[in-house]
Amino acid sequence: MTSTNRILKNTLMLYFRQILILLVSLYTVRVVLTILGVEDYGIYSVVGGIVSFFSFLSGTMASATQRFFSFALGQKNELKLKTTFSVNLVIYILIAVISVILLESLGTFYVYNKLNIPMERFSAACFIYHFSVITFIFSIFSSPFMAIIIAHEDMQIYAYVSIVEVLLKLGIVFLLNIITADKLKIYGLLLAFVAFFNATIYIVICIKKYSECQFKKFYWSREQFRETFQFTGWTLFGQLTSVIRTQAVTILINQVFNPIVVSARTVAMQVSNYIKIFSANFNTGLYPAIIKKYASNEKEEMFSLVFNGCKTTFFLMWIFALPLFMEMDYVLTLWLKVPPEQVILFTRLAFIEVLIDTICLPLMTAARAPGKMMGYELSLGIIQVSIFVADYLILKFFNAPAYIVFVIAAIGNFLMFFIRLINVKYLIDFPVLVFLRKVILRIFIVMCITFGFSYGIHIVRPYNFSGVCLSVFVTVLFSIVTMCYVGLNKIERNKIFQFIKTKFPKKVWSKKIWKK
Repeated sequence: MTSTNRILKNTLMLYFRQILILLVSLYTVRVVLTILGVEDYGIYSVVGGIVSFFSFLSGTMASATQRFFSFALGQKNELKLKTTFSVNLVIYILIAVISVILLESLGTFYVYNKLNIPMERFSAACFIYHFSVITFIFSIFSSPFMAIIIAHEDMQIYAYVSIVEVLLKLGIVFLLNIITADKLKIYGLLLAFVAFFNATIYIVICIKKYSECQFKKFYWSREQFRETFQFTGWTLFGQLTSVIRTQAVTILINQVFNPIVVSARTVAMQVSNYIKIFSANFNTGLYPAIIKKYASNEKEEMFSLVFNGCKTTFFLMWIFALPLFMEMDYVLTLWLKVPPEQVILFTRLAFIEVLIDTICLPLMTAARAPGKMMGYELSLGIIQVSIFVADYLILKFFNAPAYIVFVIAAIGNFLMFFIRLINVKYLIDFPVLVFLRKVILRIFIVMCITFGFSYGIHIVRPYNFSGVCLSVFVTVLFSIVTMCYVGLNKIERNKIFQFIKTKFPKKVWSKKIWKK
């Protein structure tokens, strides 16, 4: 299989995997809320949220691990692969030990003394907290092995294990229905089991499949440790500024406006976060390929991957986001029955913010390829903090409406897009003007055409379930055709058509209907 076909296959596989995971996750959340009840679900959310705050550590480390493994694979350096594995294993063990110490000391103190939990459910809350810590530790140890699989571009394994994981969580929902014991405790216990199972599968697969994953001999490099630690540290700084910006703005809105506005922002951020995770996950297939091309000094091929990746990522997201954007009022009413005031406006504005980030995902990967993260993360981190400062000044001193925070966030993301372009120009000599002409211009044209068409359909369609379904179907179909014949050039279009043809028997393509 050619490199292009492999990347297309991986991207589409991750795309459909993420659709399945998203649908199952939405269903699971709704059913778990019903089974546990509002009080127990609230306890789980608050107590588990303390542990979840540390979850970005495993994500940051996984990003670093993928980068260094992909780089070594691009150089075809077996010794560097084994050294990378040993060094990362040490770093992960250190992170796990530090996390357990913090969570079981400061975290436990906070749960026991600061959280407002009914006395009759206090023992269940403590139980669920400790098992949430165990779940988190298993997720840390699964992260490096998951990153290794992604670095080797074995997306089938990654996709299948992820689907098994989400189906196991769905199975937990059905078990809770028939179990008569304390459902909150059982839920925490079963989630820890799923995390253990997931980590075990990843570890066993990697040990059996990849020669660098071994424990017989330890390979150490102080230089490799220093480089990995610096890369991880600056990536962690970038993640922290993003988390702080989001949480600080929510607290600010809570101080300035009423709880209804906070609820509207929370729902909007939940929906937009699903979209953000959606785009990041199916972009995973591009990550190792871009790093490997840089490591092997194939810059033209790398630039081509970034160009195609930005367009493909955005177009796949646009197919999903455009009809949802148009039918937001109906979808939120169907989901929430009575949506909080302003939530429709907030969610649409949050979508714009996320879509700008979606275009940037392959650029972020290209920026990480050289491993020089300080200037990149520092410049973006300053903008992240500036967004909060701007929100504070405008809300406190100019009495602006609440939706202004989403407008400022979109402007900030737009500015960060150009900062990223400047960084990749400096780091890898990226052809910015060519990128703007071949990628951004085509994306802009496709957006204008499809948005205008979709808006027209939205206005004339009946406001009922069948009318919304018809609107979504026509919008998706029109968007796909526009993307193929306006967004892609002839070479890109032919590659996709050839890839699709390889997935069907030859006799299908020999029928007269195709010849016509």
